[in-house]
Amino acid sequence: MRFTKAHGLGNDFVVFDDRGEALSGLNELSKKLCDRRTGVGSDGMILVRSSKIADTRMVIFNSDGSEAEMCGNGIRCFAKYVYDKGIVPLNRFSVETLAGIMDVALTVENGAAKTVTVGMGKPEFARQNIPVTGAGDCLLQKIRVLDREFTFSTILLGVPHTVVFVEDLDATDILKYGPIIETHPMFPRKTNVNFTQVLNQKTIRVRTWERGCGATLACGTGSSSAAVCSAVAGFTGKTVEVQLALGSLFIEWANDGTVFMRGSAQFVFEGELDPSRF
Repeated sequence: MRFTKAHGLGNDFVVFDDRGEALSGLNELSKKLCDRRTGVGSDGMILVRSSKIADTRMVIFNSDGSEAEMCGNGIRCFAKYVYDKGIVPLNRFSVETLAGIMDVALTVENGAAKTVTVGMGKPEFARQNIPVTGAGDCLLQKIRVLDREFTFSTILLGVPHTVVFVEDLDATDILKYGPIIETHPMFPRKTNVNFTQVLNQKTIRVRTWERGCGATLACGTGSSSAAVCSAVAGFTGKTVEVQLALGSLFIEWANDGTVFMRGSAQFVFEGELDPSRF
């Protein structure tokens, strides 16, 4: 079976056309394929499936074998894949995910998708729906982690995201604090952790510790969540550039409450998988 290695600003994925649903044991397969020494190496595995309620369907697994509801960088890679491969020959189409139906729009150059804009849906603030223990919104709260106290907000945008505001991102050890926040008892389904430095009203910097993946170079839903939480706190406006390790995403929180994310997606290489070896 052919696969494509793709990435969105360094957040990388192994992508398959599995409309015949030939692959099985997906949890273990994802762990093995994502291993950077004995597999292809990636943050996740994405499958293209047929959908009865949208133009196509995205199934995504994290590198630890857990299935994810959605992934912002992943859906951009998915959208480029189904367009460039002729599976969905439209520059606007809908994608079924476990987080609901997402609408995507492509900027196409020379027959290939260059950038992808994704309607990420509307953020959910109620703790019980994220979920987070306690009552009411979880905005600008305090949490002590090891030797530091952080100010954070947690929302649901497809998946749970905790936005941790810091004054100096470079001086914050996300490998130290990220896994502890991810698995904190207040998050029954764990949480993604986005360490966020506000530069000005229009620009923020983000580094993410992803639930089920660890530290990644970029996170689309995390960047979108960081933008929303920054706007709610009054730190920024509703349209921001999110600076990541390898480039930027552009987030708009529209007046109707929908969050739109725009960014690139790129193919790295293609290969042939013998499933019997995994």
